[in-house]
Amino acid sequence: MAKVARQVVEDAGVDVDELLDLLVRNASAEFTTYFYYTQLRVNLVGLKGETLKEIAEDARIEDRNHFEALVPRIYELGGEIPDDLKEFHDMSGCPPAKLPEDTNDVEEILKVLVSAERCAVKQYTNICNMTAGKDHRTYDLAKAILHEEIQHEAWFSEYLEEGPSGHFKREEENSPYVSKFLE
Repeated sequence: MAKVARQVVEDAGVDVDELLDLLVRNASAEFTTYFYYTQLRVNLVGLKGETLKEIAEDARIEDRNHFEALVPRIYELGGEIPDDLKEFHDMSGCPPAKLPEDTNDVEEILKVLVSAERCAVKQYTNICNMTAGKDHRTYDLAKAILHEEIQHEAWFSEYLEEGPSGHFKREEENSPYVSKFLE
């Protein structure tokens, strides 16, 4: 499988090694964000924090889903993820979304959340630009993740009172765009 998938993508003009590097770094970012969002969510307490907890949880679960959706594509193209967790963590395409120094400062937690989402939007936009019209499967996956990352960023930026985004919290389903890659 990897030989054919890789060859087709190479023949379309994509540098597969560069693409795999981006995919693995993004998988790392999704995996580490899932971990760090767990800590951030736990520290969202008090009147302001409790209103954000559910949205942070949705973003956390969707980031895990993004990781789960990226891994098969990495292996389909002949790549792999490192077997050392620290190495995998340290190669993340985005800075770690670590708790701020004041773990009770909801606004600082929000800034960490929105910063992580903005980095993800840039990362997936890069992959979409690289694969558009050339690697349809990776493009479709990156575009689906990009849709969800844009929504995450919109949710958090509204709480920072940066203005309305037009996005609404989902009522039922996590990962509406990425779920087709998880089946």
